[in-house]
Amino acid sequence: MTHNHDHGQHHAHTTGGNVFFLALGLTLLFALVEIVGGFWSGSLALLGDAGHMFSDSFALGLAAVASVLAMKPATTRFSYGYGRIEVVVALINVLLMFAVVAWIAVEAWQRFASPSEVRGVAVMLIAFIGLVVNLLVAWVLHRGEQTLNTRAAMLHVLGDVLGSVAALVSGLVITFTGWLPIDPILSLLIGVLILVSSIRLLRETLNLILEGVPANINLEEVGQAMASSASGIHSVHDLHIWAVSSNHVMLSAHVIIEDLTRWPSIHKSIESLLHDRFEITHVTLQPVAVPGSVGVGEIQTAGK
Repeated sequence: MTHNHDHGQHHAHTTGGNVFFLALGLTLLFALVEIVGGFWSGSLALLGDAGHMFSDSFALGLAAVASVLAMKPATTRFSYGYGRIEVVVALINVLLMFAVVAWIAVEAWQRFASPSEVRGVAVMLIAFIGLVVNLLVAWVLHRGEQTLNTRAAMLHVLGDVLGSVAALVSGLVITFTGWLPIDPILSLLIGVLILVSSIRLLRETLNLILEGVPANINLEEVGQAMASSASGIHSVHDLHIWAVSSNHVMLSAHVIIEDLTRWPSIHKSIESLLHDRFEITHVTLQPVAVPGSVGVGEIQTAGK
């Protein structure tokens, strides 16, 4: 049995941690400003965005902690390391987003039933500043390592961008027309958009938890490519592909070959194929000789 593992991700995780802490600082600072402005102006769209940014601060804090823990080396208890903690954090973040959407929906319903005065000019000013801050945070996250953890955090921030745009539009409409229902209407629109994105991220997270084949990989295509990667390969069996984290894909398989003495060269061909074409770097392969072929007496030794 042969085994290959890639350990070259320490620098990427370090950079990712710095990115999360910077994004956390920016988000938390403006969340405090926005929630005060939301109460003062009376805007639900602004309050919804402020509440969303507070949840983002918590989400980014979790992401920062996860990125630091992911740098810890593997142990005898956690032999794959701590990279999978990003899956746990992503799941928590999705649940937080569902809670934010529910809160926005309840508040919007109450505003429809009992409209309240909104200071349109104040809403526009605060929303514009919030939009600039959120775009800056999104840019910071985009420059970091793109993992499930980063995408979960980016989902929160993009929700904030939409919230700032909606609050800005709400302030404009109220200032020039005085039509108050625009505030809860736009809040509900934000909620729907966030819900759709959250469901998509939840599916990806559950696929990792259930150790499903990553969405960008076709298991049959990989098996066929492995079987034709070198002469002397009879077939590929017991092929499994899963991911420990969004950027750490694993593969194991039984490779049926005609001559066990050729296994070193065959293994090298398969390993290169998986790395170059499918970006799979953690591979465990079990060579098995075709019954009656050359090297059949070596099967037991090779399989241990």
